[in-house]
Amino acid sequence: MARQSTAYTSGSSENGPLAEPGTTEASPSVASKHESDSDDEGPRFQFDVIKKKYPGMLASVPHDPTLHPDGVRSLTYIGAQAFGCGFVLAACLLLTLYLAVERQNTIWRLPAFFACLSLFHFLEFYITARYNMPALRAASFLLFNNGMKYNVAHTCAAVEMVVTNYFFPNFQRLFVFPPWSIAIGFATVAVGQVVRSTAMAQAGTNFNHTPVQTRKADHVLVTHGIYAWSRHPSYFGFFWWALGTQILVGNKLCLVAYALALWKFFYVRVKAEEHTLVEFFGDDYRAYRRRVGTRIPFVN
Repeated sequence: MARQSTAYTSGSSENGPLAEPGTTEASPSVASKHESDSDDEGPRFQFDVIKKKYPGMLASVPHDPTLHPDGVRSLTYIGAQAFGCGFVLAACLLLTLYLAVERQNTIWRLPAFFACLSLFHFLEFYITARYNMPALRAASFLLFNNGMKYNVAHTCAAVEMVVTNYFFPNFQRLFVFPPWSIAIGFATVAVGQVVRSTAMAQAGTNFNHTPVQTRKADHVLVTHGIYAWSRHPSYFGFFWWALGTQILVGNKLCLVAYALALWKFFYVRVKAEEHTLVEFFGDDYRAYRRRVGTRIPFVN
Protein backbone atom coordinates (compact mmCIF):
# COMPACT_ATOMS: atom_id res chain seq x y z
CA MET A 1 0.00 0.00 0.00
CA ALA A 2 1.44 3.25 -1.01
CA ARG A 3 2.18 5.78 1.77
CA GLN A 4 0.72 9.23 1.26
CA SER A 5 3.30 12.05 1.42
CA THR A 6 2.52 15.31 3.17
CA ALA A 7 3.42 18.65 1.58
CA TYR A 8 4.50 21.47 3.87
CA THR A 9 3.31 24.71 2.36
CA SER A 10 2.79 26.92 5.42
CA GLY A 11 6.41 28.01 5.86
CA SER A 12 7.39 25.26 8.26
CA SER A 13 9.03 21.88 8.10
CA GLU A 14 9.84 19.10 10.37
CA ASN A 15 13.11 20.84 11.29
CA GLY A 16 11.62 24.32 11.87
CA PRO A 17 10.39 27.30 9.86
CA LEU A 18 11.42 27.66 6.27
CA ALA A 19 13.09 30.77 4.96
CA GLU A 20 11.22 32.96 2.50
CA PRO A 21 12.00 32.26 -1.12
CA GLY A 22 15.07 34.14 -2.33
CA THR A 23 16.31 34.94 1.19
CA THR A 24 18.82 33.38 3.53
CA GLU A 25 19.01 33.77 7.28
CA ALA A 26 22.22 35.58 8.30
CA SER A 27 24.28 34.27 11.17
CA PRO A 28 25.13 36.61 14.12
CA SER A 29 28.73 36.95 12.92
CA VAL A 30 27.60 38.02 9.44
CA ALA A 31 25.12 40.53 10.87
CA SER A 32 27.81 41.98 13.09
CA LYS A 33 30.09 42.36 10.09
CA HIS A 34 27.38 44.23 8.18
CA GLU A 35 26.83 46.63 11.10
CA SER A 36 30.59 47.27 11.30
CA ASP A 37 30.73 47.95 7.57
CA SER A 38 27.83 50.36 7.93
CA ASP A 39 29.68 52.31 10.68
CA ASP A 40 32.85 52.48 8.58
CA GLU A 41 30.91 54.01 5.72
CA GLY A 42 29.67 56.96 7.88
CA PRO A 43 31.01 60.55 7.81
CA ARG A 44 34.61 61.12 8.78
CA PHE A 45 36.70 64.13 9.80
CA GLN A 46 38.81 65.51 6.98
CA PHE A 47 41.95 65.94 9.01
CA ASP A 48 44.05 67.05 6.05
CA VAL A 49 41.67 69.94 5.41
CA ILE A 50 41.61 70.88 9.09
CA LYS A 51 45.40 70.88 9.26
CA LYS A 52 45.62 73.25 6.28
CA LYS A 53 42.85 75.58 7.46
CA TYR A 54 43.75 75.60 11.17
CA PRO A 55 47.42 74.60 11.38
CA GLY A 56 47.62 75.12 15.12
CA MET A 57 44.55 73.15 16.17
CA LEU A 58 45.98 69.67 15.81
CA ALA A 59 49.54 70.50 16.79
CA SER A 60 50.68 69.03 20.09
CA VAL A 61 51.45 71.55 22.86
CA PRO A 62 54.62 70.94 24.91
CA HIS A 63 54.05 70.44 28.60
CA ASP A 64 54.84 73.63 30.49
CA PRO A 65 54.42 73.48 34.29
CA THR A 66 54.62 77.28 34.54
CA LEU A 67 51.12 77.42 33.01
CA HIS A 68 49.61 75.42 35.85
CA PRO A 69 47.47 77.21 38.48
CA ASP A 70 50.48 77.52 40.80
CA GLY A 71 52.97 78.48 38.05
CA VAL A 72 54.44 81.91 37.33
CA ARG A 73 52.52 81.97 34.03
CA SER A 74 49.32 80.50 35.48
CA LEU A 75 46.67 80.60 32.77
CA THR A 76 43.90 80.64 35.37
CA TYR A 77 45.45 83.66 37.11
CA ILE A 78 45.99 85.42 33.79
CA GLY A 79 42.41 84.74 32.72
CA ALA A 80 40.99 86.01 36.01
CA GLN A 81 43.01 89.25 35.87
CA ALA A 82 42.15 89.87 32.22
CA PHE A 83 38.46 89.32 32.94
CA GLY A 84 38.65 91.64 35.93
CA CYS A 85 40.33 94.42 33.95
CA GLY A 86 37.84 94.12 31.10
CA PHE A 87 34.81 94.01 33.38
CA VAL A 88 35.93 97.02 35.43
CA LEU A 89 36.77 98.99 32.28
CA ALA A 90 33.39 98.36 30.64
CA ALA A 91 31.37 98.88 33.84
CA CYS A 92 33.22 102.08 34.77
CA LEU A 93 32.89 103.59 31.29
CA LEU A 94 29.13 102.97 31.31
CA LEU A 95 28.80 104.29 34.86
CA THR A 96 30.84 107.39 33.97
CA LEU A 97 28.52 108.19 31.06
CA TYR A 98 25.42 107.57 33.17
CA LEU A 99 26.55 109.76 36.06
CA ALA A 100 27.89 112.55 33.84
CA VAL A 101 25.10 112.70 31.27
CA GLU A 102 21.96 111.35 32.94
CA ARG A 103 22.54 112.33 36.58
CA GLN A 104 24.97 115.23 36.02
CA ASN A 105 26.76 114.18 39.19
CA THR A 106 30.44 115.05 39.58
CA ILE A 107 31.09 111.67 41.21
CA TRP A 108 31.50 110.41 37.61
CA ARG A 109 35.18 111.14 38.20
CA LEU A 110 35.52 108.06 40.44
CA PRO A 111 34.54 105.42 37.84
CA ALA A 112 36.48 107.39 35.20
CA PHE A 113 39.61 107.07 37.35
CA PHE A 114 39.15 103.32 37.74
CA ALA A 115 38.57 102.99 33.99
CA CYS A 116 41.98 104.60 33.40
CA LEU A 117 43.56 102.23 35.90
CA SER A 118 42.02 99.08 34.44
CA LEU A 119 43.08 100.00 30.89
CA PHE A 120 46.62 100.81 32.05
CA HIS A 121 47.07 97.48 33.82
CA PHE A 122 45.61 95.47 30.95
CA LEU A 123 47.97 97.14 28.47
CA GLU A 124 50.95 96.42 30.71
CA PHE A 125 50.25 92.72 30.27
CA TYR A 126 49.15 92.88 26.63
CA ILE A 127 52.20 94.80 25.38
CA THR A 128 54.51 92.48 27.30
CA ALA A 129 52.77 89.43 25.82
CA ARG A 130 52.91 90.87 22.30
CA TYR A 131 56.49 92.17 22.23
CA ASN A 132 58.39 90.66 25.17
CA MET A 133 57.24 87.06 25.57
CA PRO A 134 60.33 85.81 27.50
CA ALA A 135 59.55 88.27 30.31
CA LEU A 136 55.82 87.51 30.42
CA ARG A 137 54.44 86.44 33.79
CA ALA A 138 50.99 86.33 35.32
CA ALA A 139 52.21 89.24 37.45
CA SER A 140 52.86 91.36 34.32
CA PHE A 141 49.48 93.03 34.87
CA LEU A 142 51.19 94.80 37.81
CA LEU A 143 47.91 94.68 39.73
CA PHE A 144 49.26 93.35 43.02
CA ASN A 145 53.02 93.73 42.84
CA ASN A 146 53.60 97.48 42.50
CA GLY A 147 54.25 98.02 46.16
CA MET A 148 52.35 99.55 49.06
CA LYS A 149 53.06 103.16 48.07
CA TYR A 150 51.43 102.62 44.67
CA ASN A 151 48.27 101.25 46.27
CA VAL A 152 48.17 103.99 48.89
CA ALA A 153 48.49 106.70 46.23
CA HIS A 154 45.50 105.45 44.24
CA THR A 155 43.48 104.90 47.41
CA CYS A 156 44.14 108.49 48.45
CA ALA A 157 43.04 109.71 45.03
CA ALA A 158 39.74 107.82 45.30
CA VAL A 159 39.18 109.10 48.86
CA GLU A 160 39.80 112.71 47.79
CA MET A 161 37.23 112.37 45.01
CA VAL A 162 34.54 111.00 47.32
CA VAL A 163 35.19 113.38 50.25
CA THR A 164 35.37 116.55 48.16
CA ASN A 165 32.33 115.55 46.09
CA TYR A 166 30.03 115.06 49.10
CA PHE A 167 31.54 117.27 51.82
CA PHE A 168 33.60 119.98 50.10
CA PRO A 169 32.05 120.58 46.67
CA ASN A 170 33.35 124.15 46.49
CA PHE A 171 36.91 122.92 47.00
CA GLN A 172 36.43 120.30 44.31
CA ARG A 173 35.32 122.97 41.82
CA LEU A 174 38.37 125.10 42.64
CA PHE A 175 40.69 125.45 39.59
CA VAL A 176 38.41 123.12 37.61
CA PHE A 177 37.15 124.65 34.38
CA PRO A 178 34.92 122.20 32.51
CA PRO A 179 35.23 121.18 29.79
CA TRP A 180 38.77 122.51 29.36
CA SER A 181 40.36 120.97 32.45
CA ILE A 182 38.66 117.65 31.68
CA ALA A 183 39.91 117.76 28.08
CA ILE A 184 43.47 118.59 29.22
CA GLY A 185 43.38 115.75 31.73
CA PHE A 186 42.07 113.26 29.19
CA ALA A 187 44.66 114.32 26.61
CA THR A 188 47.48 114.02 29.17
CA VAL A 189 46.34 110.53 30.15
CA ALA A 190 46.11 109.48 26.49
CA VAL A 191 49.56 110.84 25.58
CA GLY A 192 51.16 109.24 28.63
CA GLN A 193 49.56 105.87 27.90
CA VAL A 194 50.50 105.91 24.21
CA VAL A 195 54.10 106.91 24.94
CA ARG A 196 54.56 104.22 27.59
CA SER A 197 52.99 101.45 25.52
CA THR A 198 54.98 102.50 22.45
CA ALA A 199 58.21 102.51 24.47
CA MET A 200 57.55 99.00 25.75
CA ALA A 201 56.76 97.75 22.25
CA GLN A 202 59.81 99.32 20.60
CA ALA A 203 62.18 98.12 23.32
CA GLY A 204 60.84 94.56 22.97
CA THR A 205 62.87 92.04 24.94
CA ASN A 206 65.15 94.83 26.16
CA PHE A 207 62.38 96.18 28.39
CA ASN A 208 62.00 95.07 32.01
CA HIS A 209 59.48 96.06 34.65
CA THR A 210 62.18 95.68 37.29
CA PRO A 211 65.84 96.77 37.05
CA VAL A 212 68.33 94.09 36.00
CA GLN A 213 71.80 93.59 37.45
CA THR A 214 73.37 91.50 34.68
CA ARG A 215 73.32 92.07 30.95
CA LYS A 216 71.69 89.38 28.84
CA ALA A 217 73.47 88.12 25.73
CA ASP A 218 70.81 89.66 23.45
CA HIS A 219 70.44 92.92 25.40
CA VAL A 220 71.01 95.89 23.10
CA LEU A 221 70.90 99.65 23.59
CA VAL A 222 67.69 100.93 21.98
CA THR A 223 68.10 104.45 20.56
CA HIS A 224 65.65 104.47 17.64
CA GLY A 225 62.00 105.41 17.42
CA ILE A 226 60.61 107.07 20.51
CA TYR A 227 63.93 106.41 22.28
CA ALA A 228 65.50 108.98 19.97
CA TRP A 229 63.20 111.56 21.59
CA SER A 230 63.38 110.43 25.23
CA ARG A 231 65.90 108.05 26.76
CA HIS A 232 63.34 106.87 29.35
CA PRO A 233 60.01 107.12 27.49
CA SER A 234 58.24 104.52 29.63
CA TYR A 235 58.98 106.62 32.74
CA PHE A 236 57.96 109.78 30.92
CA GLY A 237 54.71 108.10 29.89
CA PHE A 238 53.82 106.91 33.38
CA PHE A 239 54.75 110.26 34.96
CA TRP A 240 52.37 112.22 32.75
CA TRP A 241 49.72 109.49 32.70
CA ALA A 242 49.49 109.60 36.50
CA LEU A 243 49.35 113.39 36.63
CA GLY A 244 46.76 113.37 33.85
CA THR A 245 44.43 111.16 35.87
CA GLN A 246 44.43 113.71 38.70
CA ILE A 247 43.80 116.62 36.33
CA LEU A 248 40.96 114.65 34.73
CA VAL A 249 39.21 113.97 38.05
CA GLY A 250 39.90 117.41 39.53
CA ASN A 251 42.04 116.29 42.50
CA LYS A 252 44.16 119.15 43.78
CA LEU A 253 45.84 117.56 46.78
CA CYS A 254 46.74 114.32 45.00
CA LEU A 255 47.91 116.19 41.91
CA VAL A 256 50.57 117.94 43.99
CA ALA A 257 51.37 114.76 45.96
CA TYR A 258 51.63 112.67 42.78
CA ALA A 259 53.95 115.21 41.15
CA LEU A 260 56.32 115.32 44.13
CA ALA A 261 56.32 111.59 44.79
CA LEU A 262 56.77 110.60 41.15
CA TRP A 263 59.51 113.17 40.55
CA LYS A 264 61.46 111.88 43.55
CA PHE A 265 60.92 108.26 42.53
CA PHE A 266 62.06 108.73 38.93
CA TYR A 267 64.96 110.99 39.91
CA VAL A 268 66.40 108.21 42.07
CA ARG A 269 65.37 105.44 39.66
CA VAL A 270 66.97 107.07 36.61
CA LYS A 271 70.25 107.76 38.42
CA ALA A 272 70.52 104.18 39.65
CA GLU A 273 69.43 102.61 36.38
CA GLU A 274 71.79 104.69 34.27
CA HIS A 275 74.71 103.67 36.47
CA THR A 276 73.94 100.08 35.44
CA LEU A 277 73.44 101.03 31.78
CA VAL A 278 76.86 102.69 31.68
CA GLU A 279 78.34 99.43 32.98
CA PHE A 280 76.47 97.54 30.24
CA PHE A 281 77.15 99.81 27.25
CA GLY A 282 80.00 102.12 28.30
CA ASP A 283 80.72 105.11 26.06
CA ASP A 284 77.78 104.31 23.79
CA TYR A 285 75.37 105.03 26.60
CA ARG A 286 77.30 108.09 27.78
CA ALA A 287 77.01 109.58 24.29
CA TYR A 288 73.32 108.67 24.12
CA ARG A 289 72.69 110.30 27.53
CA ARG A 290 74.37 113.52 26.41
CA ARG A 291 72.33 113.55 23.21
CA VAL A 292 68.83 112.67 24.48
CA GLY A 293 67.00 113.92 27.57
CA THR A 294 64.38 112.19 29.72
CA ARG A 295 61.61 114.79 29.10
CA ILE A 296 60.70 114.50 32.80
CA PRO A 297 61.08 117.94 34.45
CA PHE A 298 64.37 118.33 36.32
CA VAL A 299 65.43 114.74 35.74
CA ASN A 300 68.55 114.84 33.57
